[in-house]
Amino acid sequence: MAVAAAMQQGRKFPLAVVLLAAMATLATLVTLSGCGTINATVTDNAGRDVMLLGHDPVAYFTLGRPVRGYPTIAATHEGKTYFFVSANHRDTFLKTPEKYEPQYGAFCSNGAAYGIKLGSDPTEYEIIDGRLFIFGDILGREFWKMNYRFNIQKADELWPEMKNTPWREQYARRVWGSKVPWYKTGPELRAEWMQRNPGQKLEYDTGGGLNNFVLKYPGWRAREGYSQPRVGFVGEEGAVPGTEPPVFQGYRAPLPQ
Repeated sequence: MAVAAAMQQGRKFPLAVVLLAAMATLATLVTLSGCGTINATVTDNAGRDVMLLGHDPVAYFTLGRPVRGYPTIAATHEGKTYFFVSANHRDTFLKTPEKYEPQYGAFCSNGAAYGIKLGSDPTEYEIIDGRLFIFGDILGREFWKMNYRFNIQKADELWPEMKNTPWREQYARRVWGSKVPWYKTGPELRAEWMQRNPGQKLEYDTGGGLNNFVLKYPGWRAREGYSQPRVGFVGEEGAVPGTEPPVFQGYRAPLPQ
């Protein structure tokens, strides 16, 4: 704080000092906001930690699309609550929850390949080999698809490290601390995507680091409709149980074979 005040007065500091001050300020904000949940959950009015913004995990497999579940038809597994469109879906889930639960705590599967927990949008998903993969947004989904077999392998290897770690703590560990050797930045992934899909556009505003890491929570862009149609949280205005959510409109590259 003292460095920031001095800078406002026109004093100059070495870049290293400025960076350290910025990191200290960000660390303070993170401490104040907490280390985050271990899964991409949102707490409802009943105090339940709800996954997928209330969408039915079984519907992805049986109906082939995301559908909002009913808060009155719910099941809790290992502290995570899911809503369902029918009692039959709930019973199906309870028989084999591991078959229907989203991978990596419903955090973005593209980030998980780098050991990062961040972002979650139940309308951006893929089902590969009977497993449900959720993404933080259209960007994460498109980037992940470019090398999805490799990304699944790496995320599976890193998941034991990530599983019980709060998401902000895990993000700091793998972004500010020790990046994986295969780490790629957003601009690098975008450049690769553009090369693979000449003439196509991929436009999406992620909301910036301050929102995504400090001020907000995984799933906020889908819930609030930031840079995409508003998905909402089941029970909120416009997010009616039993209905399908709107999806982001834009070019989607085919899944490589």
